Amino acid sequence: MKMSKHFTTSALTAGLLIAILGSAWLYAAWAEWDLRIFTTFTGLLFVTLLLGADRPTWFWVGFFIGIFWFGWIGVSFYYYHLVWLIPIAILGVALIYGMIFWIMAYLAENIPHLITSFAQRNKPKRFTLHPSPFTLILRSLLLLSVSHLHPLGFDWFKPELIFVHSYLGITQWQFALVLGAVVITLWRRRPLFLLLSLLAYSPIHVERLPADPTHTFKLITTHTSIADKWNRDKIPAHVDHALKSIDQAIHQGYPAILFPESVLPFFLNHRPDTLGALIQRSHAIDIIIGALYWDHGIHRNATYLFHQGHYAVADKVVLVPFGESNPLPAFASRWVNRIFFDGAIDYTASTHPTDWTIQGKHYRNAICYEATSEILYADRPHCMIVMSNNAWFVPSIEPTLQRLLLEYYVRKYGTTIYHATNMSPAYVLRMHRKH
Repeated sequence: MKMSKHFTTSALTAGLLIAILGSAWLYAAWAEWDLRIFTTFTGLLFVTLLLGADRPTWFWVGFFIGIFWFGWIGVSFYYYHLVWLIPIAILGVALIYGMIFWIMAYLAENIPHLITSFAQRNKPKRFTLHPSPFTLILRSLLLLSVSHLHPLGFDWFKPELIFVHSYLGITQWQFALVLGAVVITLWRRRPLFLLLSLLAYSPIHVERLPADPTHTFKLITTHTSIADKWNRDKIPAHVDHALKSIDQAIHQGYPAILFPESVLPFFLNHRPDTLGALIQRSHAIDIIIGALYWDHGIHRNATYLFHQGHYAVADKVVLVPFGESNPLPAFASRWVNRIFFDGAIDYTASTHPTDWTIQGKHYRNAICYEATSEILYADRPHCMIVMSNNAWFVPSIEPTLQRLLLEYYVRKYGTTIYHATNMSPAYVLRMHRKH
């Protein structure tokens, strides 16, 4: 393999332009520019140009997609006082996705030749395979399946996300229809065939509301920086703000109140004074609040539900790679935690998700990152309550990407999501079908 052909101006420029098209949906949403015809057009153009590009261009598309979609990952190192790691983290993410795209292009180009060579050795007069259409089909199949590839446990790359704010559907079969239309268009060189993508039309879109229209949940948004959240001197202020918010929600007549993730940044089950204040108020309102939970040497990122003088705890099921659980082997995990994270101990995950019954209705519990994981939607929960702390990645497009992933699951499974957040607006997401 000649590496020089991957660093030509044409390959780099083409990769950058295609990646911009593949990221337009994300930054349009970040700018609150919800124009479905725009995201439909740019999405189709992205897929068309990508499937028709050469292997070096595929590398650069993946490289820049890694930056445009996930460059915010490096922002968290600022709060660990490791600013020098930010550009390294961004470059690392870019290279990972660059290589993923390159491998897809490599396989699509070489599998036809391998199959043809094998077939000709066995039945040389009966079998021939034209590599061009077969390569296009393989590229589309690999692009269709790459959403199931989770590097280091991170599963936020789903190519079909580009259509989450479009007129086209986001399920696997709908994305397959779009890819099929593009393959036929490129193969037959007739742009008219692209109209076949309209077979993937979906009348469903997601409605985003700033408050609960049923007046069941008071959704709390906090504006607490990472420095203030883990400052021991600020703990009384955190508790006071939470209690005042609860008292206000009671006064406003809400049956329940939902707080962001770890809004109480301590082991709540070891703080009898705060527990007592919450238990007392739970006779007037259901309280769902994020805090830490300590259980015989095991510490967890947890949700506490207070109801009628009692409380229950739900542990997180899907932990954040590196942020809460190191996906590396044990020996490497200990080294990374000691060098980069001040010797922090990984959280322990629960084995199954928790469902609450609140005001007679069932709700799946999810804490931040796990709400964007397919695991939490396996049995198609009707409703989900989500609490997040986005302060680790502010300022960046991470809160927008998180919301779009939640919208993706709302469209896919019909789940209504109630989301309380820190450092980004709270909202309710529910499916809406246009007639």
